[in-house]
Amino acid sequence: MTLIERLEAYLTRTHGQPATVTTLSRISGGASRETYKFDAEIGGEAKGYILRRDPPGSLIETDRRLEFLAIQSFRDKNVAAPEALALEMDGAELERPFFIMGRIEGGAPGSPFAADPYAPHGRAIGEQFFSIMGRIAGEPVEGLPILEVTDMPAPDQCWRRELDYWAGVIDEDELHPQPIVRAAIRKLRANPPPPAQKIAVVHGDYRSGNFLANGSGDIIAILDWEMAHLGDPLEDLGWATDPLWSLPGSPTISGTISLEDGIAAWERASGLKVDPKAFAWWRLFASVKGQAIWTSSAKEWRDGGFKEPILAFSGWYTARRQDQILAAHLAALEAL
Repeated sequence: MTLIERLEAYLTRTHGQPATVTTLSRISGGASRETYKFDAEIGGEAKGYILRRDPPGSLIETDRRLEFLAIQSFRDKNVAAPEALALEMDGAELERPFFIMGRIEGGAPGSPFAADPYAPHGRAIGEQFFSIMGRIAGEPVEGLPILEVTDMPAPDQCWRRELDYWAGVIDEDELHPQPIVRAAIRKLRANPPPPAQKIAVVHGDYRSGNFLANGSGDIIAILDWEMAHLGDPLEDLGWATDPLWSLPGSPTISGTISLEDGIAAWERASGLKVDPKAFAWWRLFASVKGQAIWTSSAKEWRDGGFKEPILAFSGWYTARRQDQILAAHLAALEAL
């Protein structure tokens, strides 16, 4: 059976009436899920959907329940999360675990290679980008669906849990010695940050490229929640502002607003304050986490289990640039 036929069988069974998939196409990018957009007519009503299905092999091992419940947690929280519709852990008719979301029309991600990807709306996009992140950080976690599948860390252990995990990924997957990231890991362990000022939902991959903008200065969807967890909200802020997501030498964050203006917008929306010492720690950590992901990319590509081109690019160019960013962070910390 084709994927279209499998989708039609699944939708017909779960809706109790005939379903016809009229269009289906793969969305490029991403390394943790196969992503498709499709249109289906069910009981005479036509709608657009997004399918996220586990690939045969995956760069980042994540729990699809977590992504599904994270999206559910913020659907009605002024965060532009999609509508989470269906989750199948055993794969059902589609053979591999998947979930289905409603499709948000009229948006596109900004190009990572453009100097001014959101012109002439860069400032408006930047304000929204940091404000939405702040609203995620400020949302009380009590009662959110994501609590079904994630643990509540102690405020003084958020850093250790994340650093142990990503350092472990490097230990397991590196193909050659990496002295720069090892130096960064030692620096982070020797100088832990202050405890988290609150435990928040951390998106885990909040950055340019993981949201849709409509071309009129509005962010209409926040995407890729597969690494969501509970932790220190400064983790997202450090990841989103990693220089990797901006062109070298850019005075703005991903072609939007300055770091200072972004932090101010985040603080207004979250009701929290950015401690400079804690933020410096989480920015350095972000580059360690990035290098762990690119290290896994290189291993996955070499071993041949998952041959997405993004893995080769990440394990080559992205990893080398992340080394440069790590070295610059370390030099700046030593100068303090």
